[in-house]
Amino acid sequence: MEVKKDSLKAWLLAARPKTLTGAAVPVMIGLALAWVDAKLYVGAPFSWLAAVLCLLFAFIMQIDANFVNDFVDYAKGTDDRETRLGPERACAQGWVSIERMKHAIALTTCLACVVGLPLVWFGGLEMVLVGLLCVVFCFLYTTHLSYMGLGDVLVLVFFGLVPVSITYYVQLHTFTPEVIVASLACGLVIDGLLLVNNFRDRDTDRLAGKRTLVVLVGPRAALGCYLGVGIAACLMGSVFAVGGRWWAFGLPFAYLVLHVLTFLKMKRIWQGRALNACLGETARNIFVYGLLVATGLLLE
Repeated sequence: MEVKKDSLKAWLLAARPKTLTGAAVPVMIGLALAWVDAKLYVGAPFSWLAAVLCLLFAFIMQIDANFVNDFVDYAKGTDDRETRLGPERACAQGWVSIERMKHAIALTTCLACVVGLPLVWFGGLEMVLVGLLCVVFCFLYTTHLSYMGLGDVLVLVFFGLVPVSITYYVQLHTFTPEVIVASLACGLVIDGLLLVNNFRDRDTDRLAGKRTLVVLVGPRAALGCYLGVGIAACLMGSVFAVGGRWWAFGLPFAYLVLHVLTFLKMKRIWQGRALNACLGETARNIFVYGLLVATGLLLE
């Protein structure tokens, strides 16, 4: 691929726009839950400004995490342009200089803080702690925790529990069991993206000393985990059925059909660059899941 160094195209590729579904879906679900439940609370109007700030913060933090991952993996030698199986990375390909990437990381980190700070007005001072944790673990994930097999746990927390429940809390200043279960289900669905990524890179990760879940349990068990996160997420949606929200429970099973089809494709391909197609399908499936859950909630 011909990409001019430090060009707009280079930065767009570095931002990895396909991964932004992982940032949008948790906020989408949290907002849908808050919109519906706002009707149950007296004096709890829905704030569109808070909704936009939550979405922007999620997008910027995702881009920030992508920049950090691009820079650190290149610096550690994990991203080798000759052996890499996944999508091409900006630093490894020379599309973005190391110095420019450092500046971009500083800029997106500061921008995320600026965008997130007004959420203190809506959610209280505890939002400062939430924001700091997001920034700290954004760096710790790539630099240390992903090499210790903790990446999947972080996805569950920072792509499920935190964004869904905090988006809801900013609107209604409370949590419910339904919100907590829905946030964990969302985290499981998004973890599928990490699982297929690590499934593809299992051999190079092992050589680089990166002990991902796939490396630790082996490819067959990891493939079962990929299938399992989708099934578990849909079953956890029974929390909606308990509350009489049958659309929110039933619609996501359409996502499960797509998820199973992607699983079967992964099983057939098994290894190599061809698994990148499964990565794209998984990103699509995640967005479909979020859309179906949100639509189901709004239909009630």
